[in-house]
Amino acid sequence: MTPRSLLVVGSVAVDDIDGPYGWQRDQLGGSASFIGVAASYFTPRTSIVAVVGEDFAQEHIEMFRARGIDASGIERRSGQTFRWVGRYAPDLATRETLDTQLGVFAQFQPKLTDAHRAAELVFLGNIDPVLQLQVVDQVRKPLLIAADTMNFWITGHRDALLTTLHRVHLLIINDEEARQLAGEHNLVRAAAVIRRMGPHSVVVKRGDAGALLFHEGGVFAAPALPLAEVRDPTGAGDAFAGGFIGYLAHAGRFDAASVRTAMIYGSVMGSFSVEQFSLDGLRNLTPALIQDRFDAFFELSRFERISLA
Repeated sequence: MTPRSLLVVGSVAVDDIDGPYGWQRDQLGGSASFIGVAASYFTPRTSIVAVVGEDFAQEHIEMFRARGIDASGIERRSGQTFRWVGRYAPDLATRETLDTQLGVFAQFQPKLTDAHRAAELVFLGNIDPVLQLQVVDQVRKPLLIAADTMNFWITGHRDALLTTLHRVHLLIINDEEARQLAGEHNLVRAAAVIRRMGPHSVVVKRGDAGALLFHEGGVFAAPALPLAEVRDPTGAGDAFAGGFIGYLAHAGRFDAASVRTAMIYGSVMGSFSVEQFSLDGLRNLTPALIQDRFDAFFELSRFERISLA
């Protein structure tokens, strides 16, 4: 079966990051970058819609194209590319934002072509929920709309976010944001509240504790793979999202079993992402490497089912 087409709308950015390995400057970042590249390993029909400035390196656009990504929706405008500056703690468990320069991203208005509007799967990266809704209004009849959000939108643009969530099938969100959005400390209750807002499925990212899926099929837990080397957690959640939605595009099905498998492929891509800086961990993967990592996740949680009765 031919993989489904996937449209990714979000940010393409430049990051300056400080941490235990020193400053890493002018690194390719942004939600759409990580989601699109991770997804491209599963479906060759991936498109990105974003905006960059005149300073954005053309080599990044060429990298997208080399991955088979349709980058025609990445608009280049006069001005500076969205830039995030952050610093990680020595253990990489927490980070602080030192500076955010929106640049041309402040005037971002997603412009979809006819091909974009026909996308079968849509992923709305972590952008203003008003812009997310604009995308939803433009696409024709997608089979699945997935979205991400963050605390800034939850607190400052809640009404717009709730309107968007009513049109979304699946929400990917971290544990802190899930509690904030739902007003519930317990993640089981928080997911139930969020599902009543519109999404039939909720994926809660928990960093190095893995991820939880709450859907009609119940609850499923995907572990995090213990890694000997973690260099850069930036974009790991987006890489997870890319592997997740990319596999669903590959499978062409959204049943409970497929969504659970997608959780593991999301975790696979997230694990590759954190091992190197920027998107370097995702640039040169092969089907064999991805399969080996998938098998490692299988072995991590495999056990014999026995009865003491």
